This record gives sequence, structure tokens and C-alpha cells, in this order.
Amino acid sequence: MLRLLKGRTPIYRDWFLLQLAALVLALDQLTKFVVRQTLEWHYSWPATGFFRFTHVHNTGSAFGLFQDQNLPLLFVSLVGVVVLAYIYQTQERPTNLLRVSIALMLGGALGNLIDRIHQGHVTDFIDVGPWPVFNIADSAIVVGLIMMGWLLMRRDQPETVEASLSGIHHDTTCPLCDGLMISLPNGARCADCGVRERILPSRKGGQ
Repeated sequence: MLRLLKGRTPIYRDWFLLQLAALVLALDQLTKFVVRQTLEWHYSWPATGFFRFTHVHNTGSAFGLFQDQNLPLLFVSLVGVVVLAYIYQTQERPTNLLRVSIALMLGGALGNLIDRIHQGHVTDFIDVGPWPVFNIADSAIVVGLIMMGWLLMRRDQPETVEASLSGIHHDTTCPLCDGLMISLPNGARCADCGVRERILPSRKGGQ
């Protein structure tokens, strides 16, 4: 169960997370603005092909789901932002990968939220094969969800839990995600992303 940890740095003071979220938001809004200014509604460029830019208005959720539900989805977006902040605050020490995943989802959620408030719909334009048309914000949200799901699955693996209960840990952090390194017989393993460090046996006789 998630437990709110008092005294932890609030999400609005995590400058790395906020800057990445702002970058996603800016990229999303900039690309949507360019599409609205240069491509007429329902037109595609190029006209045919597997990958195109197609200007559509989406009154549903990501990838065109739940159409004509702008007001409920606006509320869901607001709740999603609050939930992300809550998840961050429940972490004793958020890893870099978790911070990236939250930043991607936060920037994406805010990008689509701005569209819903100002336009009553979301501008989508990335048209790939048979896949529903989407945008930068949708992509960021999906990537962030995948990253967070992967972190949760790695954390719940029996090997990680068993090693954590042993109480033997390295005093270093993971070079990839800044997570906690757990001691293993021949090295260490990150409890968050699963990356391993191998300890090579020392050579005798100065060789």
C-alpha cells in the first residue's frame, strides 16, 4: 500500500522532473501549434503513405478512445496529475527512472489538458499505418506508463524481495537509475531497474 511520507521533498521542488515535464509540454504544444497553422483539418501530409501527418480533432482520450467525452476526460486528467504527485510523494527516494516516467506522464497529461480547456478537443496529428492518430503528449504518457509498470514489476520480483529482506546492501547506488544496489554472491543488483554489477576477483601476486 502506498504511504505518504511526510518531510520528503515535494514534487514542485524536483527541478529535474519539472524541467523534463516542461520540455514534453513545450514540445507537445509547439508541434500542435505548427499543425494547426500549416495543415487544414482532416488533411494529411503526405497524402498517402505509412507515416503521415494528419490533422484531426480528438474529443476522446489517447489514440481516439472514448469519443465525445471531453468534460469527463478533463476531470480525469486533473485527477491524473494529482495521482502522479501523490505517487512521487510516497517514495522514500524516487529513482531517476521513476522521476523520468512521472515527468513524461505529467508533461503529456498537461499538454492534452491545455487543449481540452482552450479548444474543447485535443489536436492529434501523428498518423502511423492503421494505428489511431495521436500526438506527442499521448506518446509521452504511454512511454511513462510502460516505464513505471516495468519498475513496479522489477521491484515485485521474488529475487529482489528476498535480497532486500537479507539486509545486505551495497553502499552505492545504481549507475543507471540511482536505485538501491542489493548485494549478491558475485556482485550487486539494482532493486529498481535490475541492472547488475559484477565484482571481479582480485588478482594475486600483483598480476
